[in-house]
Amino acid sequence: MLKNLFAIKPVGPAPHVDAGEPVEGSLEGEPTLKRTLTARQLVFLGIGAVIGAGIFVLTGQAAAVHAGPAIMLSFVLAGIACAFAGLCYAEFAAMMPVSGSAYSYSYATLGEFVAWFIGWNLVLEYMFAASTVAVGWSGYFNSLLTSMGIGLPAAFAAAPLNVVDGSIVYTGGIINLPAVAIIAAISGLCYVGITQSAFVNSIIVAIKVVVILMFVAFGLQYVNPENWVPFIPENVGPGQFGMDGVVRGAAVVFFAYIGFDAVSTAAGEAKNPQRDMPIGILGSLFFCTIIYIIVSAVLTGMLPYTQLGTPKPVATALEAYPALAWLKTVIEIGAIAGLSSVILVMLMGQPRIFYSMSKDGLLPKFFAKVHPKHQTPYIGTILVGIFAASLAGFLPIGLLGELVSMGTLLAFATVCAGVLILRRTRPDLPRPFKVPMAAIICPLGVVACLYLFWQPFKEHYTLMLGWTALGMLIYFFYGYSHSKLRK
Repeated sequence: MLKNLFAIKPVGPAPHVDAGEPVEGSLEGEPTLKRTLTARQLVFLGIGAVIGAGIFVLTGQAAAVHAGPAIMLSFVLAGIACAFAGLCYAEFAAMMPVSGSAYSYSYATLGEFVAWFIGWNLVLEYMFAASTVAVGWSGYFNSLLTSMGIGLPAAFAAAPLNVVDGSIVYTGGIINLPAVAIIAAISGLCYVGITQSAFVNSIIVAIKVVVILMFVAFGLQYVNPENWVPFIPENVGPGQFGMDGVVRGAAVVFFAYIGFDAVSTAAGEAKNPQRDMPIGILGSLFFCTIIYIIVSAVLTGMLPYTQLGTPKPVATALEAYPALAWLKTVIEIGAIAGLSSVILVMLMGQPRIFYSMSKDGLLPKFFAKVHPKHQTPYIGTILVGIFAASLAGFLPIGLLGELVSMGTLLAFATVCAGVLILRRTRPDLPRPFKVPMAAIICPLGVVACLYLFWQPFKEHYTLMLGWTALGMLIYFFYGYSHSKLRK
């Protein structure tokens, strides 16, 4: 049984799509995922997923609670860890242009059991990330409505449950209606097709990048360097200020970097994945890291970090300056657009993870069904939308932000290790893109990701172990016996 658990999925050279060779999903004459995405669209997908919750929600909270003005260093640390992982993702995505992201990569290097474990963590990453961001979207949307005098009743803008001091309490809310509505709308868009989704995402990305640049341009005039002193506040508790807080802040804001993983899930729909996937992954990562550092510098310079611990820190900073009141509404619109694109990419990614796992027999067959007209994994899209909307509408998911980061970090560490393993076990495979100095970059990626993983794990280990146990039950009661690799 141990040998079966670590059975490795055979890997062949990447298909030449233009030559008409079969691609993933073409077995038994089934319709395949449509290859329509260009390098530019892939970069925009990455920016769409990365620039959103990190700027509009997490930056202020991480600064106020963990790192202070040194939140800039937290983004640098998170960006370095992501750069290591991004290089490894680029090698895999160019070599294996399939839809399963880290799941597919680990299946080809570390075996089926590890692949399932990573795939299950990707469920945690995408599904709960979409729900979490939808709640943030709801907050900005209702704030905009309130400023227009048409805000929703509190009962329909908040989840009925919350967690206070470890206990579940009733909030008086009925349902977070805007959060449910935005997930339903975006799920419908994902159902229709990848081309339409990518087009809409490109428009949204353009809007929010313009809005962010406006905030930087006008906010710079009100930056007070005294707000950056002390740059690293004194350590007052575990993970709160000092270098310990900077590292913990990096683990928190890592939630914002899951976008380039989402780019890799679209590899099965890229026109020229061998060339375009590295461009999409590394291009979006570099651009977003620079933007995060600049915005966090302006934000903590405009307002003391202790005042930024709100659900909408950018709007909070602008409220302190009456001359920028007009920009607050613009920022709210930009936040709504920015968070919408994050939800879009998350809801695009998750069904494609299920698609790959189902093609391997580890999940029921209906997850691999492709719509005959739209050529999307439509059943998975519908189910993911329903589940994500339920989480966003009824459950307290704020505490799951760090769990999302934990799932992401485990996936990234696995990919970094997988590159070295596959270099040794399958040196014959063509690699259109290769990680430079892999003997150094890959181990550094593993160490950096696991170190950041450990920060929130110390407090949330029971939830993480519970989620893992649920995944193992599904695997041993269904996936193990239905695996196509053994059949």
